[in-house]
Amino acid sequence: MNTPTMNLKPLFMPRTHETTEGNKTGSWRYLRPRYEDKTSPCSTACPAGEDIARIEMLSAQGFFKEAWETILRENPLPGVCGRVCFHPCEGVCNREGFDSSLAIHTIERHLADTAARNDLKPALEKLASQPQKIAIIGSGPAGLSASWFFTMLGYACDIYEALSEAGGILRWGIPEYRLPAPVLRTEIGRIESQGIRIFTGKHISESELNKLRGNYSTVFMGCGYSRSTPLGVSGETSESVKDGLEFLRSVRQGEKPSCQGLSAVIGGGNTAVDVARTVIRLGGKAAILYRRRRQDMPAFAEEIAMAMEEGVALHELLAPGAIEAQGDQYKLILRKMKIEGQDKDGRGRIVPDGDKTSEVTVERIFTATGADVAEPWYNPPSDKSGAITLSHCQIKFDKEGIPLVYGGDLTNVTKNVTQAIASGKQAAMAIDTYFQQGRDAIESRLASCRVGDGLSLSMEVYMQGARRLRSSHIVQPEEINTDYFQFEARVVQPRLLVEERTGSFNEIDMRISANLAIREASRCFNCGLCNQCDNCYIFCPDVAVIRGRNMEDRHINFDYCKGCGLCAAECPRNAVTLEREGL
Repeated sequence: MNTPTMNLKPLFMPRTHETTEGNKTGSWRYLRPRYEDKTSPCSTACPAGEDIARIEMLSAQGFFKEAWETILRENPLPGVCGRVCFHPCEGVCNREGFDSSLAIHTIERHLADTAARNDLKPALEKLASQPQKIAIIGSGPAGLSASWFFTMLGYACDIYEALSEAGGILRWGIPEYRLPAPVLRTEIGRIESQGIRIFTGKHISESELNKLRGNYSTVFMGCGYSRSTPLGVSGETSESVKDGLEFLRSVRQGEKPSCQGLSAVIGGGNTAVDVARTVIRLGGKAAILYRRRRQDMPAFAEEIAMAMEEGVALHELLAPGAIEAQGDQYKLILRKMKIEGQDKDGRGRIVPDGDKTSEVTVERIFTATGADVAEPWYNPPSDKSGAITLSHCQIKFDKEGIPLVYGGDLTNVTKNVTQAIASGKQAAMAIDTYFQQGRDAIESRLASCRVGDGLSLSMEVYMQGARRLRSSHIVQPEEINTDYFQFEARVVQPRLLVEERTGSFNEIDMRISANLAIREASRCFNCGLCNQCDNCYIFCPDVAVIRGRNMEDRHINFDYCKGCGLCAAECPRNAVTLEREGL
């Protein structure tokens, strides 16, 4: 068979050796993109103002030490907060509406535990030494925080603690199964390694306070609330009625008081829950009596759920009316309450349900209805003339202009560990500003260090670090391009079984592996931060995105960028802002 002959003709492709760079398409532009790191909602919600989006970005890349150091710039107690913080950051996580919020506190704990296990030493910026010395009364979270941040700013600090070991409520008021003593000692040891001296067993009286004010440039009052408030009912002076905080302190000191039989715990906060769970571990039975409903309890919801798993009973809408002795037992007369509308905090407003009452017979009663200072003079003076009142602390000046700063539980509306840390940081910033610029500059200087539109402050911003360049714009869920993220389950916190928990004071929550930490951190949207994903570089039709060394330090060649907006549209994290030319 003959093969047909094909007449092939040469194909000529036009080609030029001239560059097209002369066609500067940037002249067409009326919109201009720019790289702009923004603020994540979790950082704004964090009382300590941690740079959470960056922490998670570094963790996802396996840079655990750098992520840990990023926490320490804003919070000296990551091992503590990773365990006992109520993590409001997770409640505003933009990922919540996509699948589930990030386990921020679990990663924070992992970073702290990894640093402790490997004996890592932080390499943090510190300012030059200052001539002033600071005295701090109380070694709880407020005092420890204040000393850490004062030291970062160059000041020498001495802490005076009345009890035998530092830590305040962290050491004596939070049970071992939530916060083991070795974890706290590691955190305090790192603080002491910065040159801070802690004098334990040193109770400061009112007269000794005046002496301290003569020997130090500033005194910070970080005395926590260490005494439960009375119930205000007949019979409460009986030996059967015990202070919940004092009970927790005795157990942390190694005592094992008898808890056989049924114990009634009056209150709805974390102290009440901790007391009840401690009673269970000492072989007794416990019932929490709360005058409101379960959803109104200020205790952490997860702690309440675990307490009930362990056998703690919860009785709602019951208020103590009277206590009567009955031999070796005590009859607790309870007034029944009911809900009528809401109070100013959005909780159910309670009123007595007529004259209805109920009774319960118990072996002992613990009070945990609130707390107060051990001595009245710890509180800030009622006369606030001449004082500076900030969101987390108050500064009172004497005739010589020497400041006395009140912080922690003494001034915080919400009394918890992270709010106390925030007060210590704010005090350090305020006093440094006073020494460097005068009292009139305090409020404006601190306002410039706010994280987003909240009350949280950033020490990194105050010290003129890179975070000062961050926009205060808080990234909203609709500003995240979720097309680039996949649904992925949140890490499940490994935990001891119920029967293992109730038989000892061993820590309940267990560690997660490095692989799990990286996987969980990778779920973070890193709201508002560029993580070098290269979408802008890939999608730019004008090849106008220029990458610097190690593909970082991106910038835009505006000779050719015609403002199409693809870089902004395809940025998963809203780290590119598109605005009108000339603005």
